Order: sequence, then structure tokens, then C-alpha cells
Amino acid sequence: MEKRELTCIGCPMGCQITVELEGQEVLSVTGNTCGIGDRYARNEVVHPERTVTSTVVVDGGDKPRCSVKTAGNIPKDLISACMKEIDSVRVNAPVRIGDVIIENVLDTGVNVVATRNIN
Repeated sequence: MEKRELTCIGCPMGCQITVELEGQEVLSVTGNTCGIGDRYARNEVVHPERTVTSTVVVDGGDKPRCSVKTAGNIPKDLISACMKEIDSVRVNAPVRIGDVIIENVLDTGVNVVATRNIN
């Protein structure tokens, strides 16, 4: 049996969580004060995911860059490749919050979307 100690990032509490697992099977989760912690811990030890935030270059806009983020979580091991893909993108103004900047990034089923308006 393996034990992993985690700090939950699911809410501002930052609970110290202990996960006991056998291979890829989670046997127990302790230390969380809410259900978010339980879900976070189980996912983190078996299939860690993150939301990625960055910026893209904007041509012809009132600002040179636009903030973007993945519209959902992607596997943690794809973050570097995702950042490379985001870094290669240039968009033309105007850009609106929610505009899809990259559709289905890295075949994850998750879009990269604008999080700022650029005129």
C-alpha cells in the first residue's frame, strides 16, 4: 500500500490530504473538510489535470497580447505541449471574452478561449 500526502487546491482551505492507494485503486482519502477535497485527491493520484492560463499575440489590437485559458482541465503531462501550441498562435483583433482561440487543443476535447476583450 502506498500513501501520498497532498495539499488540496480545490478550494481556498488548502487541506492536507492523505491518500492511500494500491496501484491505481484509491483505498481511502482523509484530511479533507469537503467533498471537493475527496474528488480532487482521487483524481490527482490517478489522473492529474490542470487548467492552463497564458497569453497569445494579438495583431492590430489596442493591446499586444490577450489572456487565454483552457476551457477545462487537461492532463498535467500535456501542459508543456499545450503551452508550446498556445505560444505559436497569433490572432487578429478584435477578440472577445469566450472566443475560441484553439479548438480541441492537443486532441483533449478542450478549447483554449480568450479571457479578455481586445479592440
